[in-house]
Amino acid sequence: MRDLTPKQIVEELDRHIVGQADAKRAVAVAVRNRWRRQQLDDELRKEVSPKNILLIGPTGVGKTEISRRLATLTGAPFIKVEASKYTEVGYYGRDVESMIRDLVENAIGLVRTSEKERVEEEAHRKVDERILDLLVPAPASIDVGPGADDPAESHKRTREKMRAMLVGGELEDRKVEITVERKAQAMMIPGMGGPGGGDSMDIDLQGMIEKMLPKQVNRRELPVSEAREVLFEQACESLINAEQVNAKAIELAQDLGIVFLDEIDKVVATEGGKGADVSRQGVQRDLLPIVEGTTVQTRYGYVKTDHILFVAAGAFHKVSPSDLMPELQGRFPIRVELSDLTKEDFVRILTEPKGSLTKQYQALLGTERVEIEFDDSAIEALAEYAFEVNQSMQNIGARRLNTMMERLLDELSYEAPEMNGGRVPINAAYVKERLEAVTKDEDLSRYIL
Repeated sequence: MRDLTPKQIVEELDRHIVGQADAKRAVAVAVRNRWRRQQLDDELRKEVSPKNILLIGPTGVGKTEISRRLATLTGAPFIKVEASKYTEVGYYGRDVESMIRDLVENAIGLVRTSEKERVEEEAHRKVDERILDLLVPAPASIDVGPGADDPAESHKRTREKMRAMLVGGELEDRKVEITVERKAQAMMIPGMGGPGGGDSMDIDLQGMIEKMLPKQVNRRELPVSEAREVLFEQACESLINAEQVNAKAIELAQDLGIVFLDEIDKVVATEGGKGADVSRQGVQRDLLPIVEGTTVQTRYGYVKTDHILFVAAGAFHKVSPSDLMPELQGRFPIRVELSDLTKEDFVRILTEPKGSLTKQYQALLGTERVEIEFDDSAIEALAEYAFEVNQSMQNIGARRLNTMMERLLDELSYEAPEMNGGRVPINAAYVKERLEAVTKDEDLSRYIL
């Protein structure tokens, strides 16, 4: 885990997300506390639990993006799940424990990537030797008379010549025949999974069955350039200890995992609700032990959730956080309200982030040698229209800018390949010409934006 300070984390988040300083500070401190916990002695470390966070705010203001960027920054296993997709055990749908299994799968990917980097040099060496074996097969052992060339010595000299050519890149188009193993796929047996199907299996029955099935072996003739990639994957597989990967991944998920639980407000049952509302209340009851700390069985082993960081988020338009179960509320001690986006925020979103929308479209049209240039008046006008439409219709936050930019540059994107390059200045008049009609007409605005 990278030992970033809270200030460094906030600075990194500021490069991609505009505003929401309180939310950024809260998650930065929560992440730093995880690093601090790792520095404690074993006895005290067990007692320190993560301070889960509840982000409250309308859609499109940065709740999901903050958590996603945070996981990328820290290198921690991360998953985003929608609480509304889960149902109480006994109802059709995914059970809440499957989110922990998904988190472990994410951790497996991180650890495998790390292990591949560790064995990369050795794997490349093995690949080169394997390609030389295919290009220069060892001679059969035969008796030779006095004065004749020793086949072993001749083979050695030829192999070294080929090695020099291989290193020099002269053999990339030479064809070699390699063996590719493909796992036989077991059919899903009804009843192997729980209510959520195969993703909720406690024991990897599917994997056990696949191991018992015979492996399918195919021989393929490929150029050295393509064969190298296949052989590299095979070499890495042979050098990486799967059991160690699984153990490291479980430890990583337990100590540093982040679960972003979106739409938490959607599992609040309405007063006197029946049917689906009953299941929503049940989802909260099922979530409680996961967030409090329990042990979940996965195909890779048991995972404890005591120190996983949960970041929940919701708009809470029709309900309030106090409508959640009291026990569940208590497991999210840090609450941050994210503010609605202002016109000034939209101006910053269009220009400041590293991958802002204006920079994205400039790069996309640049591939057609069409240079588009936004002046300050165009940015102001775009921000004004986005803010007005959000106020007069449903407020979808920064997502409004995606549809407006697509509408603004629709004709230019269509015509760009036939323009043979050129420069297109975009100013307030250009923006007004293409957006004013649809933003003023409520029916058209609802349809297009």
